[in-house]
Amino acid sequence: MFEHFYHEILRKTIISFGTLFNNINIQKKDASDTDFSMMKIPLSYGPTQKFLARLEQSGDLNKSTAMSLPRMSFEFTGLTYDSSRKVTSTQKIAVKDPSTQKKVNKVFTPVPYNMQFELSIMSKINDDALQIVEQILPFFQPAFNLSVELIDQIKEKRDIPIILENITMQDDYEGDYSTRRVLLYTLRFTAKTYLFGPVTRVEPIKQATLSYYTDSAEKRDLAYKVTPRAVKDYDNSVVTNLSADILSSATSITVDDASNITADTYFEIDSESVYIKKVTGNKITIDRARDSTIAKDHVKGTALKSITQVDNDLIEIGDDFGFDGNTFF
Repeated sequence: MFEHFYHEILRKTIISFGTLFNNINIQKKDASDTDFSMMKIPLSYGPTQKFLARLEQSGDLNKSTAMSLPRMSFEFTGLTYDSSRKVTSTQKIAVKDPSTQKKVNKVFTPVPYNMQFELSIMSKINDDALQIVEQILPFFQPAFNLSVELIDQIKEKRDIPIILENITMQDDYEGDYSTRRVLLYTLRFTAKTYLFGPVTRVEPIKQATLSYYTDSAEKRDLAYKVTPRAVKDYDNSVVTNLSADILSSATSITVDDASNITADTYFEIDSESVYIKKVTGNKITIDRARDSTIAKDHVKGTALKSITQVDNDLIEIGDDFGFDGNTFF
């Protein structure tokens, strides 16, 4: 039933959450209220209890190895399904494989999950803690969007709302003068992320055939075969140029050199797609405005670009395609 895959989505979200708070500084002032130093607040991943236990077990203020305050820590504390953001589970996301540029990577639409985080601010001076808190709160009203690339194979990047749920403050100072004081601010967040299933790599559909039986008087078997093709020139392959101006109503054109042009092919003139019906010398009979393009006036010297198999291989995801169909009775 299951196959192994690992997009590291949860890990990426945890790391991205931590980066929000890794550049917070506080200023120290002297007795004359003059700034004399700037301190960057260290940030670590881990439960708050771990840091409080370390403070308690090394509470001797004379030890040079005592843990310094203020500092911050954050922790991933829970994961819950978010039914309010549920989307159709049978739809797929398809993008061109960035490594081959020919195959297509497909993945089902993601499942919404909420990740819970706790950010702890530990300080022995209340002003230090207030400086830190005040640098964080203005950005959450109550959400802050964090852009995260969730899946490398399809370059899927989404905005993950980080919501500030609540804030609590605790003063753990108890005991004699040798006991270290710890002011603890706890900020609880929810990150609304998405989890994706396995990514499949498939070849683009090159041909589709539909066969069905009609229950009519003739009782005929019908088949319709279609082959997708490019509707524009992707590789900028200029074959020749117009040797005279043409109007939007013209059905024949004259080119500088038609030796490399054959009937039953497609060309692009500016943004108009044309079908080559007949070639006589340098005079070409064309069918205008193919593939939902618009017939326009074109001036002398405009390039004719061929639409070939090379362009078919370069078809972009989302291209409307053109279809070459034949009906068999």
